[in-house]
Amino acid sequence: MAVWRRSEPWHNAPRLRYDGSRMGRSVNHAVARLLVVLASALLVACGRIEPPEKSGELVIGIIAGPTTYQDDAAGISGFEHDLLEGFAAALKLRTRYVAVKDPDALFKKLRAGRIHLAAGVPIDGNQELVFSAPIRESRQVLVGNADDLSVDSDPIDLTGRSIETLLDSPQAETLQKLAGTPPRFTIVEIAVGSERELLQRVANAKSHLAATDMLNYSLALNYYPDLAIVQELPDQIRCGWAFLPEYASLAQKADAFIAAARQNGSLARLQDRYFGHIQRIKADGVARFINDIRTVLPRYRQQFQTAQAESGIDWRLIAAMAYQESKWDPLATSFTNVRGMMMLTEDTADRMGVSNRLDAGQSIRAGARYLAVLMEQLPGEIMEPDRTWLALAAYNLGMGHLNGARTFARQMKRDSGSWYDMKKVLPLMSQPGYYSRLKSGPARGGEAVVMVENIRNYYDILSRLEPPWQPTPKLSLSLR
Repeated sequence: MAVWRRSEPWHNAPRLRYDGSRMGRSVNHAVARLLVVLASALLVACGRIEPPEKSGELVIGIIAGPTTYQDDAAGISGFEHDLLEGFAAALKLRTRYVAVKDPDALFKKLRAGRIHLAAGVPIDGNQELVFSAPIRESRQVLVGNADDLSVDSDPIDLTGRSIETLLDSPQAETLQKLAGTPPRFTIVEIAVGSERELLQRVANAKSHLAATDMLNYSLALNYYPDLAIVQELPDQIRCGWAFLPEYASLAQKADAFIAAARQNGSLARLQDRYFGHIQRIKADGVARFINDIRTVLPRYRQQFQTAQAESGIDWRLIAAMAYQESKWDPLATSFTNVRGMMMLTEDTADRMGVSNRLDAGQSIRAGARYLAVLMEQLPGEIMEPDRTWLALAAYNLGMGHLNGARTFARQMKRDSGSWYDMKKVLPLMSQPGYYSRLKSGPARGGEAVVMVENIRNYYDILSRLEPPWQPTPKLSLSLR
């Protein structure tokens, strides 16, 4: 059974630690930290990795999660991962990732010389380490459950409450300052788990309050729509990469790379790719979507998977499109007579060979094939995921309008193959100064942007709640 462990505080506020072990006992906090240092020293004696310039390899420690690094059926991806790949490429190094579960394990490996850098860590005043320039910043927030009446006040009174946060997190330090003397509340530091698991506890009513940052809250909101911010905390979190002092020159190269990424816009594009679509859908919309995944999606899952087999497009993306178009209602009809699960026009239905737009199977397969056609029509140099997002915009606007907007983008010195740039250009198509130059006339480009961003959000949720699917290969039998 797991044990709560009280430790001697560094400051005034009482702090509780949850170690998740079967046998817990009181340990002085300062002694515990000394043991960590001694353990790190023993690890050093076991051998350290070679410097990257000698081995040709950049070894990166990282905590796997939606803001950093994910390795799943779709491959390896993540904001930190992609940025680190660019950094390594600039140094002409190959990469090796060491994924760990918590900050304690990450810093142990760093101090033991088992990794060259620790990625995605809060930048603090630790004198033992060298930190890069910040890569992202986020406000700290206190999160509760919207259905919990005990936190339904503005401002919330924290006196006598318990607030959970991750062990040795920046939020723990912020709460220490906020607690005052004598302390008004208890800080409970969870020694195992992730930000998402921390917030899941609040969503499942296992805790009343948790301290996190705005980015992790926004991501968690897509899975736990009952979460709500009850108070903003005073400090911001700045995250970057940590190095041992012996790799100070590598940290300087990281600073130069980050500065260049900020200046040329690649950092902003990367942030938009992974985080630009969050918070587009309100909490009640997310709650309805998650409920519909459980109650409505099973009726149509096989048809979405059949559409994947025909089009090569992930069935979850097709399902996300259908939800945006019709909320998975096969009988949906608009005032402009677009109809069915994928809201097909008469022209598109005829082109795709659909005899009945209100037949869910026909509509889903035709919508997926049409999206595949649009993706093929885009120039070959447009890479994923921009290719998919631009094709989705064309699904809404038509390829003629999208090409017109891409022309405007080039004239404005923007990247016409980048969704990050194009979603800023598309809304201009409703302005006379722009659409007067188009043969196809005005277009509601702003609506196309909202549609694509919503689909990105639905797809992200589906990708976490529903597994990928691969058709079973057909077996051929021969008789001899």
